[in-house]
Amino acid sequence: MNRLTATVTLISSLMTVPICSAQQFPGAEENIPFLVTFGKIAPTSWGDDDHCQIYFFSIPESQKDPIYIRVFDAECGGENDEIKTAFDSRTKFAVYGGKGAISNDDAKQIDPTGTFDSGTLLDSKTLGEDAQYDNTWYTFGPFNPTEGEFMKEYGGYVFKMITQGISGDDGNLYRYFLSAKSDRNIPVEGANAFTFEYTFRLPNAVSVCHIYPYVDQDVIAVQQHNFDWDGDGTIRIVSVAKKGELVRMSSEDNWATSRHEIVDEEKNTSLDFQLIKTKQVRNNNVVFRVTNQYGKAMPFYSAPIGGVPKYKYSIGVKYLKTP
Repeated sequence: MNRLTATVTLISSLMTVPICSAQQFPGAEENIPFLVTFGKIAPTSWGDDDHCQIYFFSIPESQKDPIYIRVFDAECGGENDEIKTAFDSRTKFAVYGGKGAISNDDAKQIDPTGTFDSGTLLDSKTLGEDAQYDNTWYTFGPFNPTEGEFMKEYGGYVFKMITQGISGDDGNLYRYFLSAKSDRNIPVEGANAFTFEYTFRLPNAVSVCHIYPYVDQDVIAVQQHNFDWDGDGTIRIVSVAKKGELVRMSSEDNWATSRHEIVDEEKNTSLDFQLIKTKQVRNNNVVFRVTNQYGKAMPFYSAPIGGVPKYKYSIGVKYLKTP
């Protein structure tokens, strides 16, 4: 093998090896403190366009022991949540598996319409203000991994969590952990989590958050959509071929979109949408989604497939002198 072939092979392998270690969701690499779902009658200007969040958890075929989906601060009230007038909101968490949990097209849409709650309901819990679950964990499960829907393209058996604000106008801030134990957070080896539309809380301090949509081999362009960014800094795309391409940013209670071409080197890798917060807007909730050239929503993985993308100054074929 000459040095040219070796260089191209090495770059290719670095772009395709997945990093899928289970962790809290949002993942540590994302630097996003909380997911957020507002009550059903909350105004969209508070940063939630549809009062619903759908998350998927993929479990590898090698996992034989039961798994648990744990929710940090599942109740709506107390230390972390966002009050409007008085805490009067109720949030429903529902776990689905079985046929149709993700293969049903409605489950992957950006809005909760049609049969988005497809699959077999395995467990659910509705919570309002409840000190018992404030700033601590509520556990769903145990679930046998095979209770999920087997989808090889998503890494194994897939479970769906639908979180909906069914009443009130407050913001419920929470996190997930996919665990091998019911009473503590023990990672499930090789698992991952993803969503097709992301509603989350930015940190209050100046910081950089990251979201990682995966670009498969058929994508030639992406359209980013962000809602209620509030002009809180800048958003840019970093990839193996992009050093920092700026995107259009939304203001209060509206959407902004922009189209971005995908080059061959970016296929079968993740993009890094960097949300660069510079203005210290407090309690800023944002919705983000990315679609391909056909308008189909693309998944954001908490542990980015192929690893966190790094810009490569010479990603193209580089001719090296051979000895």
